[in-house]
This record gives sequence, structure tokens and C-alpha cells, in this order.
Amino acid sequence: MDTFSVGIDVGGTFTDIVLCNLSTLKYDVFKTPSTPQDPSIGFINGLKEILEKNHVKSDQIAHIFHGTTTATNAILENEGAEVGVLVTDGFKFVLEIGRHGTPRLVNPNSWIKPDRPVKPRDIYEIPGRMSVTGEIITPLNELSIIEAVQKFKAQGKTTIAVSFIHSYSNDSHELRARELILAEYPEASVSLSSEVLAIFREYERTITTVLNAYVSPKVSSYVRNLQQGLSKLNISASLSLMKSNGGMVGFDVAAEQPVQTALSGPAAGVMASVQIIKNMGIQDSISFDMGGTSTDVSLIENQNPTTHLFGKIGNWPIQLPMLDIATIGCGGGSIAEISQYNSLTVGPKSAGALPGPACYRNGGLDPTVTDANLVLGRINSSIAGDTLELDRSASLGSIKTKIADPLGLDIYSAAHGILKIANNNMVGAIRNISVERGYDPKNFTLVAYGGAGPMHGIDVANLLGIKQVIVPLYPGITSAHGLLVSEFKNDYARTYTKRSSEHEAADLNRIFSELETQGRGWLEKEGLNHQAFSIEKSIDLRYQHQGSEITIPINGNHLDHKSLINAFNAFHQQHHRLYGFSLEQPVEIITLRVTITSNVGKLGIPLLPELIQTDTSVKGLRDVFFSDTTDFIKCNIHARDLLQPGTVIKGPAIIESLDSTVLINPNWESLIDEYGTCILTEQNKSLNCHQNS
Repeated sequence: MDTFSVGIDVGGTFTDIVLCNLSTLKYDVFKTPSTPQDPSIGFINGLKEILEKNHVKSDQIAHIFHGTTTATNAILENEGAEVGVLVTDGFKFVLEIGRHGTPRLVNPNSWIKPDRPVKPRDIYEIPGRMSVTGEIITPLNELSIIEAVQKFKAQGKTTIAVSFIHSYSNDSHELRARELILAEYPEASVSLSSEVLAIFREYERTITTVLNAYVSPKVSSYVRNLQQGLSKLNISASLSLMKSNGGMVGFDVAAEQPVQTALSGPAAGVMASVQIIKNMGIQDSISFDMGGTSTDVSLIENQNPTTHLFGKIGNWPIQLPMLDIATIGCGGGSIAEISQYNSLTVGPKSAGALPGPACYRNGGLDPTVTDANLVLGRINSSIAGDTLELDRSASLGSIKTKIADPLGLDIYSAAHGILKIANNNMVGAIRNISVERGYDPKNFTLVAYGGAGPMHGIDVANLLGIKQVIVPLYPGITSAHGLLVSEFKNDYARTYTKRSSEHEAADLNRIFSELETQGRGWLEKEGLNHQAFSIEKSIDLRYQHQGSEITIPINGNHLDHKSLINAFNAFHQQHHRLYGFSLEQPVEIITLRVTITSNVGKLGIPLLPELIQTDTSVKGLRDVFFSDTTDFIKCNIHARDLLQPGTVIKGPAIIESLDSTVLINPNWESLIDEYGTCILTEQNKSLNCHQNS
């Protein structure tokens, strides 16, 4: 009996599903509208439908891999739980003070802080203090903890965060606090900063711990709903969740630290991009995921996704290892409107899945990017395998009434204006993760996916000077596919503040060993302890008195003087590359890190199956508006499922599939490779309207 793995990515507009036969590596894909009121409904409904479609029984499912934005949305929409917080005496206003970069609202010259997830009245100071080296300066006042917990209990706050100063050096006070909390209030859920983020910087550690507690009930409820839904389908397969670092963890582990799943969905897409360029032998690329609600972009260098430790979700810093992903509110459902200054804007407000764009005929009245693409002939009036009929007249009416007439434009110029603004918004996001980091995007390949990415990929590439665009076989479900090609991965860190002249290799090796032990414990908990795994070590370094660090990898299993000198030299070089200079002054070791990875569950990308032989893939003609020519051009419309490996299509042309539409601009050419990937390459600048099937 064949067994299957399933990848399910829940987005703001659609829930994408990939079903993979583990024996044959054959895939089937499915899309269903998301259910924002309860994302688990779309998850379960979509899973049920794809299993029925492929005649797969519940006991044939071996594993389910999932990407979700539940934690992200709770933070962005301020819909988390009421949290009670315990801090060290003197730190009641740690969240209010924040950092000098605390976000300001409305007027950049004003000092209007956004509301904190927890107000000072819900933060209680606890006497007791650790030194920076972990020595007890003041004993923990246990009575004050009990009194605070009694108040939380009376107020109905079931979620409690604990963040004591220097707990990264000695967690005994926090561990004791949890014992006291649960003895007094067994129903409470407790988040400890020493477990969530065992590094220095009291503000970042506290806000991350608070956010973990803030989203914990919502994520736990979501997981319970999923488990109940799966139980009704008689599915007992293990479930894993994508983390922000691009690795998978079990649901139970994710539920303990839900803040680590903040970039769950976008991270899966980046990991799929990594697999795609590895198959093609491409070293450097930019991942470009344009969906219905937002666009996520990330830079991949030497086939490795870039990561950072200073990420943000909304207004708040999350100092956890995260893929370096820039997200903007620009997608197919982004609403176009006239601002108070009589200018055209696109996004971040989105029509979402419901009511959706005007052309969906679900009550949406506002024009969107999808409406503009429909009006300009760039997408068909029937999409998603002819399951969704689009109303072009509704799009025309919406753009005319709300955009064209107020600005004194014709409808097609207004629609083109919507696309130009959307494209430039996305170019800005790509520049943030490339130019601002010292990279020229011209030297990168653009991997365009998401439901809307392939329609805008070449337009965005033209604006950036990029000469090659890659579109996966199933671009609309690439993030779901990324869940299947990702590895199990977890990160461990501990602050260790020493100058380079004061370090002791024995101390460093001891801490690395303790972090490895934590990682092996996680592998055992996941049932992966007997499987192949790898361990990567790194250290965060900075010049004395600097405010930020650079992470430098450590080679070898054991640290010695030579390997440390190599790390310091690498730090000087990396600092010079990033900032244009290096200094002759002491280097501080700040944080030690261990990343443990297991390749269990990781699947490859199969070759394109043998297709039905046909004389042509052309299924019709359509007038399409291209930014290159600012006019309509009659184009061949190709069916992607009829394209054989080696097929070359010269633009202007369109390739349509179940989940997306590929727009081939004039002066561009498409080649289908053995994986079904569409390789788009810029040709000469003379207008070429020849189509070849």
C-alpha cells in the first residue's frame, strides 16, 4: 500500500495543498479558499477533497507538513490573549521604554507609541536578582510571585510571561517562578524568557517572551481544531509545522513556542526556491512570492537563504533566527484607491478571500490588482481549472467609478496605473533585501511564484535589470511544496559576553556541548534521534561598545585557538563588506549558537512526468496589455499541462495552468526544463511578436 505526505499552506486568500506519493514521488495539487474566521476549516476541507480526488485512504497518510500565519495574524491584528507578566524589581516599564527605534505612528516627528501587547498595570515586579555571570545577588521573593498570580487568577488571565534580568546566565529563578505559578494556578500557561530566548538585551528578550505568551492560546486553539478535524477524518499521521528559520518542528514543540512560527508560510516558499535553484545549478536568486494578500521577498546567496536575528513582526522585534524575508501588503487582492491627496495608492488593504476582488462577485466593490489584470487581458475570465468565473464587467465598472473617473483617466490607463504602482511597491521590497544589504539585484535570478507572482515577474525584473526569471511547475502552491522539501531544524543559543582577550576555549566548548545536548533532546522528542542529522555552530561577534553583532560560523567539532582566530578574521572581513570598514580594537564574543538539522521527511522535486503528445499547446488567442508597449497585443494562450520539456515559447505570450498564469513579455522567451520549470530569459530589445509552440 502506497503512503503519502501532505504539505498544506494556509494563506490569507487561498489554502494550498500538495499530495505526494512517497513511492513514486508523483504530486497532485489543490487550492481552496481560505476561511479567515477559522483557518482550520479550510485546512480540513481542502485535505478531505484532495484525498477523495486521489482515492487516498486516511491510513495511507504518513505525515502532514503545515505552514500557517496564525501567530503572525494574532500579532498584526492585536488579537492575542490578555497576558500577565512578571519581571525583576525595577523593570516594570521595560516594554514602555523599549529602544530608541521604537515605532512612531502617524507623524514621524511625534512620539506616539503604538499600544504595547501588555500594559504596565499587568506587569508585576518581583524582588530577586541575578548578576550578569549568573550569581544570585538577591534571593527570589516567592511570596510576591504568589500574590501576583492570585491577582492574575482573579482577573481571568490564564497566560503568564516571566522575564527576569540575566536569566540567560542562570534560569533557576524563572524555573522556580513557574513551579510557584502552576502550584497556585494549574490552568495557567507559562512562558519563560530563558526558554524562549536565552540571550541578553532585556527589552528584546521580554517582548519576545510576552509575544510568545500573547499568541499561545490562539495557536493552541488552532492546533486543537486541527487535531479534532483530523480525528473526524480518521487521520492519525504526525503533524509538523514550519518555523521562521526555514525548518520543521512537531506541532507539540511549536505549540510550546508559537512565536517561532511567525514567518511559517513565507519561509516554506523560500525553502522551495532553494530546492529549485539547486536543481538548476543556479547560485544566487531572489525569492518573489506574490499571493492574494501580500508579497514576500528574500535573497538566496550561494544556494543558502539569508537569515538574521533582528526580525520584526509588525511593530515588535523578534530576536530569533529568522529567514530574511521582507513582506509588503501588495497582492492580487490589494485594493486600489484614491488617497486624501488625490493620488492613486495600491495596498496594503486587501479584499482577501471574502468578499474578494470586484470580479469575484462576492460583494467586493473595490478595484484590486486582480481586477486590473483582468481588464488588461492578462488573466482569463475563468481561472482555477474553470472552477472560478471572473466578471470582467464588474472589474471595468469598479475601476471606472473609483479610479478612472476621479482621476480623469480612461479605464485602461487607470488599470495600467494600478499595476505600475503595485510593481514599484514590490521593487521597493526587493531593494530592501538586496541593494540595502550591498547586493546588486541584476546579478540574481528572480524566482517568481504565488498565484500572482508569474504575472508580474517579468515586469518586476525589467524594473530591476534582472535578465532571468524562474517560474516553478505549480507556482500557486510553491509554499505548500516547500513544506515537503524542508528539513527538521531547531536553534539553540546562549549569551556569553567575553572580549577576545578574555575567552577560554574550554568554557566555549562546554556551552556548545550543553546546547548540543538540548538539541539531541529535541531530536529524541521528535522521534528523530536515530536518524541522520547535522550540527552547525556559530558565534555572534562585535567590536567593543558596538550595539549589534555579526554571526560567524565555526568550522569543526571542537573549538581551539586557531578556529577562534579564524572566526575573528572572518568577522573583520564580514564587517568590512557590510559597512565598508573594519577596526583594530577588541572583539567581543556575545552569543553562542547551535543549529541542529535532520533530513527526515525531506523530499526532492520529481522530474516532469511523461505528457500527452499533442500538436500544439495553444488553446486560443487574446488581446493582452503589456507595460513594455503600453498597448494591447494579440497573444497565443498556451496550456501549461501540454508543454513538453524543451518547449520554447517566444513572447508576447501567456501560459495558463490550474494555479497561476505566466505572462511572457515582448523580448522575453520561455524554456520548459525537465522539472517542468518555466525559465524566462530576456532576449534582444527589438519587438518580437512571434509565438512558437
